[in-house]
Amino acid sequence: MTQDRINGIIIGIFYIVAAVTSVIAVILYEPVLSEQWYMSVANGFKTKVLLGVINDLLLVLTAVGTAVMLFPYLRRWNEQLALGYLCFRFMEAVLIAIGVVSILGLLQLSIHYEANSLASEENLHEIGYMLQAFHRWTSMLGPNFMLGINTALYSYLLFKTGLVPRPLALFGMITAVLVFIAGLLEMFGIVEPLSAAKGLIALPVGVYELSLAVRLIVKGFHKQNLEKLKAC
Repeated sequence: MTQDRINGIIIGIFYIVAAVTSVIAVILYEPVLSEQWYMSVANGFKTKVLLGVINDLLLVLTAVGTAVMLFPYLRRWNEQLALGYLCFRFMEAVLIAIGVVSILGLLQLSIHYEANSLASEENLHEIGYMLQAFHRWTSMLGPNFMLGINTALYSYLLFKTGLVPRPLALFGMITAVLVFIAGLLEMFGIVEPLSAAKGLIALPVGVYELSLAVRLIVKGFHKQNLEKLKAC
């Protein structure tokens, strides 16, 4: 098995882990993103939320991993666009990580509330809503706007290089536009963050990433086009 084949498998695994952990994190964060977030620890959800944090950290690692692993291949066609993809992917990961900090802040406030160790509870709800809003905006800017931009860039480069079937790469560019639109609709209050409408608009990008992952794990990069790219 060649190194390129191994790299393709690793990238595919990273995409699958990223897709799975992102969904799990959203589900596990429900207690601290609800109206009674301050009761999360008292209701026994501390471990659940922390597991969500771990999944988000895995998402950050795998997002960076896909960028680092793909960059050497994409740069052979256009180094500027490949570098742009790398930067936007890192920005997506940074925004996700910042969102994790807001979740931990909510959890810490809930711990103090459960222990009755808060000096004053006057501004508790205001601080909690601010942290929830902070998480909402980072979730929109990262897994929507930045994801849309970097998906469009690497899908375009995959299309031009032919490293994967071009119809698959073209589908990726379409899904990138859709997830970007989903972020815009949320920004202007047309759809809610966890609404079915937004989910339907953003879902195709998840289907694309899983399809790309399966392709890379099962067949790897297109051998002939990969050899041509290396010869350039």
